[in-house]
Amino acid sequence: MATERLEMNGDADRNGETEVPLRGRTRRQSDRPLNMNHYANKKSAAESMLDVALLMANASQLKAVMEQGSDFTFYVPLITLISISLILQIIVGVLLIFIVKWNLNDESMHYKLNILENLATAFVFIIVVVNVFITAFGVQRPPPSS
Repeated sequence: MATERLEMNGDADRNGETEVPLRGRTRRQSDRPLNMNHYANKKSAAESMLDVALLMANASQLKAVMEQGSDFTFYVPLITLISISLILQIIVGVLLIFIVKWNLNDESMHYKLNILENLATAFVFIIVVVNVFITAFGVQRPPPSS
């Protein structure tokens, strides 16, 4: 039984060794400009997914600290830091919603969008720093009660 060799980026010539280029339309046409709204929306959606993952992690950390009770050494600092992180994440989520909704191709919106992007970036940096401190103080699960 003869085996067929197919190329990943084109159709292989089934009779010979040479590669036959793809016919018809390619995946991206060079004459079509890049849609910046589409790119920005995908980027913001990816950021939002990461924000949701961190939000869930912080909620889990908050639950673990609250289960340990107020006699835990770093109870108040951890509750405060986790709360700050959660509030900032919600603010970043709202900013990302506004960034996605506004038309990037409208030049009159560029200044506002730039400010929102810079705010979101600053808040994300603060969230990272706060979460470094949360990790440094340590959130341990309470020992199982017997």
